[in-house]
Amino acid sequence: MNTVKTVLELRAAVARARAEGKRIGFVPTMGNLHSGHVALVTKACQRADFVVASIFVNPLQFGANEDLDSYPRTLAADQEKLLDAGCNLLFAPTVSEMYPSGTTTQTRVSVPELSQELCGASRPGHFEGVATVVSKLFNMVQPDLAVFGQKDYQQLAVIKAMVRDLNLPVQIIGEPTVRAEDGLALSSRNGYLSVEQRAIAPAIHRSLEAIATALAQGNRDLQGLMTEHRKRIVDSGMRLDYLEIRHADTLRAATEQDVELVILAAAYLGNTRLIDNLRVSLSPAA
Repeated sequence: MNTVKTVLELRAAVARARAEGKRIGFVPTMGNLHSGHVALVTKACQRADFVVASIFVNPLQFGANEDLDSYPRTLAADQEKLLDAGCNLLFAPTVSEMYPSGTTTQTRVSVPELSQELCGASRPGHFEGVATVVSKLFNMVQPDLAVFGQKDYQQLAVIKAMVRDLNLPVQIIGEPTVRAEDGLALSSRNGYLSVEQRAIAPAIHRSLEAIATALAQGNRDLQGLMTEHRKRIVDSGMRLDYLEIRHADTLRAATEQDVELVILAAAYLGNTRLIDNLRVSLSPAA
């Protein structure tokens, strides 16, 4: 696996692979890789002949009081994981390579509506930063397909909408969330948790599973379920950001008639913000 730091080197390497008739897969990351990231690379290797990963901690998607400076940067360990997973090329640019004119005057990509609720309401500008950097990376790599984790469900929806609306020739593949044995969704931010907080964290997933079970058993009191489990998450010791039941495709508020649902939650343990979600497919009402 080669590591390149400039767009010029990246494009040259991808051009050589494409000249050999290879299908290009892409996995964008912010590094500090774990088993969830490895699963994305593995999926890309199954679907493409030449896999590019990127590691870039994108300042545009961090708010003023968020963890940009302290976000873990573990390049050497990440390179080993990518090599073992079968990645062919790592693109690890600097901020100045990605934003040569600085971030202030950088052209932005905005996906309205989908970006404004849930995590978008709590983190203003976050999804604009995500859409901007992903669109830049797509233009740099020009992949045939790109793989994203379903843990970041809203992010995946934003990227799918951007690709559709801008007619980008990239197939977007969502890979199921990888979890620890106790159900906690794997995340680079889990490393911020103390031992005590780590023991509390799976409460989010337990509530999502309990709601999914209730829905599958015919409970359509969506508001009641949300109220009950918002309280459970708070009682576990977390500060709740949101817990919502939404339509799986549009992310609008779900109705009792919807059968394709997603339950989404975000909560804080200390200063660490955790997110999770669970898709639910119900049988249509008789």
